[in-house]
Amino acid sequence: MRATYLSSIYLALGIFSSVAILGCGSSGTTSSPASQVSNQVSNVQPIAVNQGPASNYVDGAFTSVTICVPGSTTSCQTIGGILVDTGSSGLRILSSALTVSLPQQIDAGGHAISECAAFADGVTWGPVQKADVKMAGEVASSLPVQVIGASNFSTIPTACTAQGAPEDDLGSLGANGLLGIGQAVQDCGLSCSESGFVQNTYFSCPASGCIAITQSLAQQVQNPVASFATDNNGVIVELPTVSGSEATVNGSLIFGIGTQSNNGLGGATVFGTDPFGDFTTTYKAVLYQSFLDSGSNGIYFLNTSVTALPVCTDLTFLYCPTAAQTINVVNTAQPGTNGATAPASFIAGNGDALVKTSNNAAVSDLTGPQPGNFDFGLPFFFGRNVYLGITGKSTPAGTGPFTAY
Repeated sequence: MRATYLSSIYLALGIFSSVAILGCGSSGTTSSPASQVSNQVSNVQPIAVNQGPASNYVDGAFTSVTICVPGSTTSCQTIGGILVDTGSSGLRILSSALTVSLPQQIDAGGHAISECAAFADGVTWGPVQKADVKMAGEVASSLPVQVIGASNFSTIPTACTAQGAPEDDLGSLGANGLLGIGQAVQDCGLSCSESGFVQNTYFSCPASGCIAITQSLAQQVQNPVASFATDNNGVIVELPTVSGSEATVNGSLIFGIGTQSNNGLGGATVFGTDPFGDFTTTYKAVLYQSFLDSGSNGIYFLNTSVTALPVCTDLTFLYCPTAAQTINVVNTAQPGTNGATAPASFIAGNGDALVKTSNNAAVSDLTGPQPGNFDFGLPFFFGRNVYLGITGKSTPAGTGPFTAY
């Protein structure tokens, strides 16, 4: 899912609550199926496309993270059902899924810091706290994370709710948290740290009420990968090909690019991006802004007047062509970067038929309308190794940010 302050927006989170999807989900501290893989390599984190902890998710890749009180090896908790999201940066955990007590981040006056993270379909509100975050054999120490929906921060400022409806519980979020592993190091960056320019993202919360503030880069919620001691220059999302739909598929989140024998670029085409992962896509001779977002459950692009694809009558955020259509595009690096270009294609299937007639969680051909840009969501990741180079980090392909596949 794409944060609105990170540049291009994306459509809804896409939890199909009206669809009867059978199967077991995880919640609380139980691990997702992805965490059950044995013989885990030090930089390989298992992920799984399944129905999520609310048992109603389509095209969401979930994993588990271990959260510890900073410096502790005993006050720790492994939480499953965390959505892998290349469209944002930062770890966000539902308070209802968290049992360890983490230290609160405070400002110079000793007041608690909270955050309003705005996405196109809503906001997450909650305090910024510190945690050691562990995945595979990697550790991000004393990392600022957002705890969503904490009961002692129940009063949400109007400056936050004005940006969207709160998604502060499992029913509204559809996950126990979000693992933001996009190209940005911080979740807001310079626009939230510049003096005199308040974004209504970070808030100081004395007893009298929360007030919007600026926040230094070091104190912002961080991409965990960028804070690893090693393998910290990017990630690879590996998922198998899905033909039509499948009940669930397993894949891997590999940390680092060109840092170990298992994370080389191979023959992937590298597209230079802006700091938040945007590149360009040409469709029907028109150039659009685009991005790769595993947190979107479909490929969302343009609108019906451009695509000539009809929307579904009830699931109006999806396209419903009578017969599957192949969409051909050309992806190009962001202007001013490395100039790479390569064709790509995907299938636009009938959203109603794909979602309503199947209990499967992995669906390859979901697409939907949105004006102005291309959001290459999780279906684009199926059958591809997708690389994301983090801004300012050195790799064999050059310094990030970039994406590659």
